[in-house]
Amino acid sequence: MNRRRLGKTDLQVSPVGLGCMGFSHAYGQAVEKKEAVKIIREAYETGYTFFDTAECYTGENADGSISYNEELVGEALKPIRDKVIIATKFGVQHNADRSLRLDSNPTVIRQSLEGSLRRLGVDCVDLYYQHRIDPKTEPEAVAAVMGELMKEGKIRAWGISEAKEEYLRRAHKICSVAVIQNRYSMMARWHESLFPVLEELGIGFVAFSPMANGLLTGVYDQAAQFTEAGDYRSNMPQFTAEGMEQSKELRELLQNMAAERAATPAQLSLAWMLCKKPYIIPIPGSRKLHRLKENIGAASIELTAEEVAAIDLKLDGMKMDVFGGH
Repeated sequence: MNRRRLGKTDLQVSPVGLGCMGFSHAYGQAVEKKEAVKIIREAYETGYTFFDTAECYTGENADGSISYNEELVGEALKPIRDKVIIATKFGVQHNADRSLRLDSNPTVIRQSLEGSLRRLGVDCVDLYYQHRIDPKTEPEAVAAVMGELMKEGKIRAWGISEAKEEYLRRAHKICSVAVIQNRYSMMARWHESLFPVLEELGIGFVAFSPMANGLLTGVYDQAAQFTEAGDYRSNMPQFTAEGMEQSKELRELLQNMAAERAATPAQLSLAWMLCKKPYIIPIPGSRKLHRLKENIGAASIELTAEEVAAIDLKLDGMKMDVFGGH
């Protein structure tokens, strides 16, 4: 399987990574630890070498205890640590009402990293993200700390999630940013305006929610309900009646393309972005091994530039403002 480079670094990863958040956060009750560790390890055996987590990905186990996503990832990957790339994030905590508390103060960053190193059971994080931009902290201050941590051997590279151009440029001048991690899917394309900037600076694009939190898999329809406590999909705009109506044409397009290719809608939605730019790396998440195999299988689907452009043209004609993007 061909690998993709994270920006200009020497870090190379599988073309599709695994977003591990769902094992313990935002998708209902956490997966039992032993089972989660087993599935993450099986993901590696399936071909994944890029695993994404964060300090704030926590959830509740069946016994009421807290599930720390970083601990699951660390335990699963410990025997194969030298064969994988682990990414984690700092700067976000979740309030009780699901709103975000942002803090990228340099002192907090260092404290967060020490906690992540301990939970992951590693002495160095391969890729360390600022999880969200903190308006109270200048990008130069964040980048300076990242440079120090790299010199100290505690991180190998860094990135910014939900990056904006001005912030990205300012940070990059101080310490080279390897990648951004922004929301990107056929339903959420507003960050395509950053492509020229990324190409100019040699920065990669890690795409989170590449299938709109599962909507583009073709599994869900208007009748879908997410009633389990802690399942954030119950409040996600794409699963509302309006969101379902807006995505109907797109979901039908994916179904038709999948039938023509003997593939699945999920695979086509991933192949579209993989074939669009060589520096895009989607990180879909799943708790099910057969879905993990399905997702990484997208890397073997080839779409020509003409086919990608034709898809884009169709997408351009669809109303896709449910996320509030541009």
